[in-house]
Amino acid sequence: MAHAAAAPDRQAQLAREIAARRDDLVALTQDLIRIPTINPPGEFYRDICDYLARRLEKSGFAVKMLRAEGTPGDSERHPRWNVIARKEGDRPGPCVHFNSHIDVVETGSGWTFDPFGGTVSDGKIYGRGACDMKGGLAASIVAAEAYAALWPDHPGAIEISGTADEETGGYGGVAWLAEQGYFSPERVQHVIIPEPLNKDRICLGHRGVMWAEIRAHGRIAHGSMPFLGDCAVRHMGAVIAEMEASLFPALAAKRTAMPVVPDGARQSTMNINSIHGGQAEPEPGFTGFPSACVPDQARMVIDRRYLIEEPAEEVREEIVALLERVKAERPGFRYDFEELWQVSPTMTPADSPVVVAVERAIRAALACEPVHVVSPGTYDQKHIDSIGRLKDCIAYGPGILDLAHQPDEYVGIDDMIDSAKVMAFALDDLLHGHAQDASALTGGKEQT
Repeated sequence: MAHAAAAPDRQAQLAREIAARRDDLVALTQDLIRIPTINPPGEFYRDICDYLARRLEKSGFAVKMLRAEGTPGDSERHPRWNVIARKEGDRPGPCVHFNSHIDVVETGSGWTFDPFGGTVSDGKIYGRGACDMKGGLAASIVAAEAYAALWPDHPGAIEISGTADEETGGYGGVAWLAEQGYFSPERVQHVIIPEPLNKDRICLGHRGVMWAEIRAHGRIAHGSMPFLGDCAVRHMGAVIAEMEASLFPALAAKRTAMPVVPDGARQSTMNINSIHGGQAEPEPGFTGFPSACVPDQARMVIDRRYLIEEPAEEVREEIVALLERVKAERPGFRYDFEELWQVSPTMTPADSPVVVAVERAIRAALACEPVHVVSPGTYDQKHIDSIGRLKDCIAYGPGILDLAHQPDEYVGIDDMIDSAKVMAFALDDLLHGHAQDASALTGGKEQT
């Protein structure tokens, strides 16, 4: 359990220090938005890591630039760069780590603001990644810098990371770093991920996910004589019909005790991510017609989100059983099923030190009761938990979750200030409040 909360006078000092850095927080957020780190393919990762390194080195952090060579998407054209900055205290204590992803999704259409302009309007900063999650990254930096400026002799260590590829699974970012030991519980004790979950909410974890590919096989023939072939698209249509008849109703009936938001995600869900069948789409600008062929293959990708009450093997077998039912009823139906990737649900206990510290910080900074939630989709906590084996991890940050990936995405400036105060108060609680227990820790010095 976390110890007694930081003294009110220390919190008042932190609040004043962060308020005085308001213009800097706005400028930092704008600068981060203006680096268009679109993923895929993974643009400008080195640029944003260099920017963060320069900033944090000036604040007294030791910085490491780390490329996740050989991970999915890594190439000479689009290397997967990550940055980790660490500031050691002057005496033993735990390490508190703020982890933010540096990548953003494509802009899409429908914007009325420049997606990479960082425009300030009506108390908000607009741009792709403003909410998800460059505003949170900026708030965590300002929180840590304000704390270190007031108490440079703090115990333990403070870390800030900017990591790659969260939007595409995190395998070139947090997963790789965890494999290298950067999120081991001997090296880091508490992690806060400033994802946009609203400033009064603490996200304890997320549902599980299984992505899989289903292939239906047929036989090619002339389109004027389809009876001589076997249409793979019709076979896939039968799979969809069976999903509608049996799978989707069964998923809707499954409910969880996890506090997942929004309420619709408290059930099991599945999205048909894509379907492709028959001939490949022509190249852009091609003005001819397709040839007359019966499609001999069809491919579906599914995105299955599941609950902590559901065993992973049961989730997989549910799909395989459906395919076997179609096979038994449909002459000539042949299929392949491949699980692409799978992540188990995770939920940090509500009495964990980082949860308790952030709860107290929300009460002190915002004068309201914190709310516990669980995310409908995964984020990088999955790798910190399953690979790093570090359990004291939550998501907490500014921004409205519903704005993520939307046109005219924004983050409120006041929300960033408030969240920075919460993060700074929690940092003080976890470091200063635990200083007495340093003998039970590794000394706050970096372990490799």
